[in-house]
Amino acid sequence: MNVETDFHPAVPSWLRTPLGEYLLAWEQARLDAMLADIFGYNALQVGFAEADLLRASRMPLHVCIARVAQNGKTGANARLTVVCDAEALPFAGASLDLVVLAHELEFSATPHQLLREAGRVLVAEGSVVICGFNPYSLWGFRRFTQGQWPWCGRYLSAARVRDWLTVLGFEVKSSQFGCYMPPVESPEWLGRWKWLDHVGRRCWPVCGAVWILHGIKRVHGARLIQPNWREKSARARNLSAVARKQ
Repeated sequence: MNVETDFHPAVPSWLRTPLGEYLLAWEQARLDAMLADIFGYNALQVGFAEADLLRASRMPLHVCIARVAQNGKTGANARLTVVCDAEALPFAGASLDLVVLAHELEFSATPHQLLREAGRVLVAEGSVVICGFNPYSLWGFRRFTQGQWPWCGRYLSAARVRDWLTVLGFEVKSSQFGCYMPPVESPEWLGRWKWLDHVGRRCWPVCGAVWILHGIKRVHGARLIQPNWREKSARARNLSAVARKQ
């Protein structure tokens, strides 16, 4: 299977920086609380193969879609790791109960196709959880000054992705925003700006650097109940005499 060529090899190293650990800690905490209440059998994680984002899921089978870096290594935290193109998932239709897309839409050449693939492999009433970078945030403004990952992506707003999900037949159940601190690299400055997380949640909640959407695949259909014209009307029962012995 073809591997997507726009994968950036700096993703694993960036996740180990103080800023990457700050982002991953916030997302992991929210995903742990969200995935614990989603039931099913098969769960799929696309993106951030270095982290086990499905660790809180109670589903028996966890599959992770990994990208191939320049050194040929892939993540191995999930129970099963598959190397493939995320826009052409090697799974049958309606075979998965949960799909987690971790910052894949903003770095995909065809984000619409990626969402369509997630909808194809999900069963009816299955869940898709999407993590994305918010263009209307302090992190979004940094894209205009730096070009390396993660500032090189095409950031999508939560409202835009919500509209895409609605067109594909999903119902957005919940949305969350977080990570209000500026994108500083040093741990000392991250500690100084920590108070912004508390203030941001109260004053400008939709301006967090990261958003998480939870959508449910709805399959609407109706079966027309027609009368059975071949069925004959039941015959009236004839009364039978009962003989009594004297």
